[in-house]
Amino acid sequence: MSGKLRFALVGTGVMGSLHARVIAQSERAELTRVIEPRPAVGEQVAERFGASWAPNADDLSDVDAVVIAAPTEFHHGLAHQVLAADKPLLIEKPVCGSLAETEDIVATAEKRGVPLLCGLLERFNPAVQTALALVDRPVHLTATRHSPYAPRIRTGVAWDLLIHDVDLAIQAFGGEEPATVRGTLGHFHPDSLAEAEDMAETLLSFGSGALANVSASRIGQRKVRTLVISEVDRLIEADLIRKDVTIYRHVSLDAATPDGRGYRQQSIIEVPELLTNREPLAAQLDHFLDIVAGTADADVERQRILPAHRVVGRLFEGATA
Repeated sequence: MSGKLRFALVGTGVMGSLHARVIAQSERAELTRVIEPRPAVGEQVAERFGASWAPNADDLSDVDAVVIAAPTEFHHGLAHQVLAADKPLLIEKPVCGSLAETEDIVATAEKRGVPLLCGLLERFNPAVQTALALVDRPVHLTATRHSPYAPRIRTGVAWDLLIHDVDLAIQAFGGEEPATVRGTLGHFHPDSLAEAEDMAETLLSFGSGALANVSASRIGQRKVRTLVISEVDRLIEADLIRKDVTIYRHVSLDAATPDGRGYRQQSIIEVPELLTNREPLAAQLDHFLDIVAGTADADVERQRILPAHRVVGRLFEGATA
C-alpha cells in the first residue's frame, strides 16, 4: 500500500478528538472521513482536520483503516460493520461492554484475517514501557487508577479503567493469565447507572505464586495512576501521569559513624532514563500502522486482546457487591 493510509474515525468525543489530531499529524496516515451522527459536531471536527463528514459507517470503500472511538455500547455493531468491509480496525478499550461480544469481534477479525488492535493505551506509556523493561522476577504488583467522576462515561469502572491495569499485570508476569480472580464492586454515585460500578478492588493470583492488587475508582477527588512492581530485592514504581520511574533497594548493614552511633539500614534510590518520550497515542498509531503494513504480527496482536477482557469477565462472575 503506497502513500499515506486513509483513515475513517468513528466518534468525536474526548478520545475521538485526540485520535483525529494524532492521525492528522502522522506522516504515515491521513484523516479522510469523520463519522459522527451529530452533524454539528462531526462537521466541525472534519473541517478542522480537512476531512469529510458522514453520519454513519455504511460506506467505507474509500478508506484503508478505521478507528472506533464511539461510546462502548455502540462498539459491537460498529466493529461488525468495519470487519464486514475488511478494514483494519483500531478500537478503543474495551472492545465491547461484555466478554461474549468481545470474543465475537476478535473471532470475526481472526476468521476474516483483518488486523485488530484494542486501544489499551497504557502499553505505550513511556513509564510503563520503561518499568516493564526493568522487571526481572516480579512477585507482587499494585496498580491504582482513580479518577474524579465523569458523567459522560456510562460504563462501569471495571471495563473502563480496571482493564488497563489488569492488562499491565498480565504483561508484568510474562503474559500469564491469573489463575484466580477475586474482587469486590462498589456502587455509590447517584448519577451512575444501576449496573455501572463506581469502584472495583481486585486480587489476582498467578500460577507462579505472584499476586497483583488492582484498584479502580471514578469517585476519587484527584487523578491517580500508579504502578508498583515488587521483586524480592527491589521495588519499581511508575507514575503514569508524570511519566517517571523510580527504583528502590533496601540495604541492611552495620556501619559506624564518627560519633559512634552507627546505623543498620539505608535505601538506595535510582531514577532511570525513560526508553522513549513519544506520546502514547502517537506510538499506538505507529504500532497499528506497522500491523497493517505487515511489519508487526497481526495474529499476535489479536491474541493479546482477550486475556485482560477475560479477567474482567471473570470478575463479574465472582465479585461481591
